[in-house]
Amino acid sequence: MAVANTSLYERDFHAWAEEQAALLRAGKLAAADVEHIAEEIESMGRSERRELVNRLTVLLAHLLKWNFQPGHRGMSWQATIRIQRRELADHLADNPSLRALLPDAMTRAYGRAAIEAGAETGLGDAAMPAACPWTFEETIDETFWPEG
Repeated sequence: MAVANTSLYERDFHAWAEEQAALLRAGKLAAADVEHIAEEIESMGRSERRELVNRLTVLLAHLLKWNFQPGHRGMSWQATIRIQRRELADHLADNPSLRALLPDAMTRAYGRAAIEAGAETGLGDAAMPAACPWTFEETIDETFWPEG
């Protein structure tokens, strides 16, 4: 498709977004690119869900390493765990509807975390529990530190 025939959405997303925001604020809904706006809003929702799973993955991987390699525990692992707990709490405070997705998010994140922790510890993911050994509440509890 020639550049002249492409929409602003395809050529310059930032400019398109600014234009759409201005149209919406001005109440010019008929002029707005409703289909692309709807797609972008749906995409934002998917991004928030991915963020939840990604943060849980990092946290769970570090909790697994903490549990399975007590001799390697250090300030860096501890800081990562503490930061991810706070980031998760903030993310859920900003997006409370994500709480309904926690069971699935924990399952998805744990599968990834077990692979990562298995590789990083050298134990392999088969050495990790088949299912997450902790509840979500334990996982984000700042006083919880697994003792393996």
